[in-house]
Amino acid sequence: MAEDLYTILGVAKGASAEEIRSAYRKAAKQHHPDLNPGNKAAAARLKKVSAANEILGDAEKRRKYDAGEIDETGAQKTPPRGNREYAEAPHGARYAYGGGDEAGFEGANFEDLFGGMFGERARGGPASGRDAQYSLQAGFLEAVNGATKRLTLPDGQTLDVKIPAGTSTGDVLRLRGRGGPGRNGGPAGDALIEILVAPHGFFTREGQNIGLVLPVSVREAVLGGRVTVPTPSGAVAMSVKPGADTGTKMRLKGRGVPAHGGLAAGDLIVTLAVHVGPADAALEGFLRAHEGVGDFDARAGMVAP
Repeated sequence: MAEDLYTILGVAKGASAEEIRSAYRKAAKQHHPDLNPGNKAAAARLKKVSAANEILGDAEKRRKYDAGEIDETGAQKTPPRGNREYAEAPHGARYAYGGGDEAGFEGANFEDLFGGMFGERARGGPASGRDAQYSLQAGFLEAVNGATKRLTLPDGQTLDVKIPAGTSTGDVLRLRGRGGPGRNGGPAGDALIEILVAPHGFFTREGQNIGLVLPVSVREAVLGGRVTVPTPSGAVAMSVKPGADTGTKMRLKGRGVPAHGGLAAGDLIVTLAVHVGPADAALEGFLRAHEGVGDFDARAGMVAP
């Protein structure tokens, strides 16, 4: 029996669109291949939650799923044909032959049979093509600042995918008409591209803000001064106050994720980390000659229970 889509995402059936989006992003991050290298179970689970989000994250598809019109794959369900449906079926469909497998006509109707003989087989109306699902990995700064990346499809064709600024892991981009072909003149389906954002070497992201642990030397921490700080949009200068310590936080306004989708630009949150580095002879000599100068209990308050 197929697993319920709400169960896959871990939300209630009455969950809001935001709750569904949040649950999907959490699950996508948990099962991200970068965090689970070589884990086939995690990859399979990511595929499941992506498929669930593709339906529940779309208002119209969710309505159809809740109403039982489509199944968990998005395929149209064939309703059971009761007596009333049989009586109200279109002309010709009421007279389907039901003689059994041995007759060779099970499930056929006379219009189909005779229409096929004379080249006039009845056709259904136009139908949209199936949506195609892909995943695309973006670099951290590509997702923050926006970029265009090329996606190679299984058949060798390529798609140029524009990644908007502020994209997060789990976001799904829709390219209209780049999915499966339509039937009987219907429109092509869409390409649904899930974005997986790779981690950065020193930047982290929390909403619209970017975090950075910035190493500073003992001299810079003691005397203060201007230091160069990398940001997602380029290096800037920042002033460090004298006597700064490891853990000191500084904020660079507007240097986080750029404004997008009605959200204001975020900030860069800089956390200082004092690095002693290789001590030269002069520094060692000064500290030894001036024993007691600047001494303090750096572990005050750390009392074992």
